[in-house]
Amino acid sequence: MFFDVGIFLVALGITTLEMVEASAVGLALYADSKRVYSFVVIALGALVVFAPTFVAGALIAHLPLTIIRIVGGVLLLYFGVRLTKSARRAVVRERGKQVFVENFTKGFAATGFSVGTIEAFEASIVLVGLLPNNYNSTVLGFASGLTAVAVSTLVLRKHVRKVKGALTKVFVSALLLSFATFWMAEVAISPSDLFLIPLFVIYSLVIYLFANRRSPSPIVAVANQ
Repeated sequence: MFFDVGIFLVALGITTLEMVEASAVGLALYADSKRVYSFVVIALGALVVFAPTFVAGALIAHLPLTIIRIVGGVLLLYFGVRLTKSARRAVVRERGKQVFVENFTKGFAATGFSVGTIEAFEASIVLVGLLPNNYNSTVLGFASGLTAVAVSTLVLRKHVRKVKGALTKVFVSALLLSFATFWMAEVAISPSDLFLIPLFVIYSLVIYLFANRRSPSPIVAVANQ
């Protein structure tokens, strides 16, 4: 059979689901850096997984996903905490009407690459099971999913740049910490992807409150005359 609707829909669904998560991180990084490299490094991370998936087939399923999740989680945790502190500094500087630019290019590149790799890897585990059943339908579903995510990301990219600097740092750090927590949790349990939503809401609230907390008033010592 040249085309199987069921396999096509499964390939489309898993590709869209996983790459939407990677795209969300890319948009967040782009909102903070204003550089297209945010998407490029995620695409490269996905490419190093998807390429052997369709060439080598089931071999991808034997890679140690647990180790990949732990390494990726630790990396995102580190940059999430780092960016949380940066969000606080950005708020303080905006209150003082100061202009300040931080360079997270190296860190964000590593973060974006790891996100692309892990999300592509999780999609590939399903795709390798579909390929032997109907290669053409799997490839078509995969390509359709990637196209849908790429188009939606391009549309959203034009609007995300307008978000205020300090707020984007809160958004990015909350997203990174949410993924870090989720991936580490997957090592022990199998939480639903919907678990990311409350995680993101909680982290966003906590980081926002941390970044916008009132600075302590300076203590002025008065000497006795």
